[in-house]
Amino acid sequence: MDLKQIITLHLDGASNRRIGSILGISRNTINTYMQLFTACQYSFQQLLNFDSAALSELFSCHTTVDTARHNELMLYFERINKARNHPGFTFLHHYQQYVGHAQDAYSYTQFLEHYRRKYPKEKGSMKLDHLAGEEMFIDFAGKKLHIVDKQTGEIIPVEVFVAILPCSQYTYVQACMSQKRGDLIDSCVGALRYYGGVPKAIISDNLKSAVNRASKYEPDINRSFKDFAFHYNCAINPTRGYSPQDKALVENAVHLAYQRIYYPIREMTFFSLEDLNREISKLLQSYNSLIFKRKESSRIELFQTVERQYLKALPDRPYELKDYKRAKVQKMGYVYFSPDKSYYSVPYRFIGKETQIHYTQSRIEVFHNHQRIAMHQRNLAKGAYITNTDHLSSTHKFYSDWNPEFFRQKAAPHGQHVLQCVEKILIAQDYPEIGYKRALGVIQLYRAYGSQRLDQACKRALDTDACSYIRIKNILKNNMDKVPLYEGDLQNANDHIPFHSNIRGASAYE
Repeated sequence: MDLKQIITLHLDGASNRRIGSILGISRNTINTYMQLFTACQYSFQQLLNFDSAALSELFSCHTTVDTARHNELMLYFERINKARNHPGFTFLHHYQQYVGHAQDAYSYTQFLEHYRRKYPKEKGSMKLDHLAGEEMFIDFAGKKLHIVDKQTGEIIPVEVFVAILPCSQYTYVQACMSQKRGDLIDSCVGALRYYGGVPKAIISDNLKSAVNRASKYEPDINRSFKDFAFHYNCAINPTRGYSPQDKALVENAVHLAYQRIYYPIREMTFFSLEDLNREISKLLQSYNSLIFKRKESSRIELFQTVERQYLKALPDRPYELKDYKRAKVQKMGYVYFSPDKSYYSVPYRFIGKETQIHYTQSRIEVFHNHQRIAMHQRNLAKGAYITNTDHLSSTHKFYSDWNPEFFRQKAAPHGQHVLQCVEKILIAQDYPEIGYKRALGVIQLYRAYGSQRLDQACKRALDTDACSYIRIKNILKNNMDKVPLYEGDLQNANDHIPFHSNIRGASAYE
């Protein structure tokens, strides 16, 4: 300590507090020396004429340093620096170890003060004020946890996702298999569900699963991550590259996770990700319930009372990860979906157009020029044709509707006997398509002869057990529906069927 500097600054009119601030010495120490200078037999000017050695000898009891004690502390600091990067590091832990073996230990305050003097920070920092409900910081921890495969005994490393709301510092932690796009988005969905709301922006790192191209001014956000943000009505705001101070709170949350979560489970063995996350959830609840020393409240209390009300509501359904495929609409009016080798219908007017398929685990959406033209529930069956009848043209829709109930509904307006005759035709055929064609032929006869005559002709066909398209047509053509039916008319009805017509009809329809 240069005592001449203290005297010189005092003579220049500096206060004891100012002198202490300039020289980096405690104000109480300056006060003590000033009292000693004043009480000694020399004036301040005379004291300046002494050389430094003489001054040190004059005030030796206050300038002598316990070299052995100080050196012991400096050597211990070198051990501390080797452990600084270990998960869960705290100064308090090492101070307690230092007290255990030091003969004359410094106080905890002096311990920290000496450390900061020996290893001063090169850069200052600015305290950022965070508004409630404004942001959610996310990051992956640098250290991994592990699960064990029961079958093989393999130790599998897993990633740990950390999210924090900076205003209340309410923290969420989840283990996942990787930092890939799907796991990142799934973890973000879990965090928003845990918070029960959505902030205005998500502050992410520049990892590849979130950002395609990092930029200080306009980063290129990954398409799926951008789609996730659109679903939850929030923004993605990546930090600047190589600027961890932009998300210092989540960096600090990661270090706290090492202490509060990693360390307590260090001797536990987990056989699945679900078991690991279940234990993390228990420890996380305790962590968020710890009381801040200065705020006299916990993270969960601050969240409930201050921040929760400013979060936006969650959407009705959680986000599902989307993937994308391109496909051309085929002549049939379907697009081919290659992952499942299946086909999905689109409106027939888009035949020949290029489309883009957006798909999730449960849904298929088809877009043309950024406009959705079709949506289907995903069918995982290979080679399936999934059809929305509204997409078909009028002709295709007519044929696609063919089934027994369709023909019953078509026959019913023309009379009870027409309906009975159609039902009998449908039942008589093993191959449904043949019966559909014949039933349609019978129903279409009303166009030439009217519904009333068709009903009478079908009645005569039923009575004579002659329910076929050709026989009903001949009954109408020969006006036999107008002739009363007598005994033996079955033979007469058959006699009125021209031989060649019967043969031709049989070859074409029967």
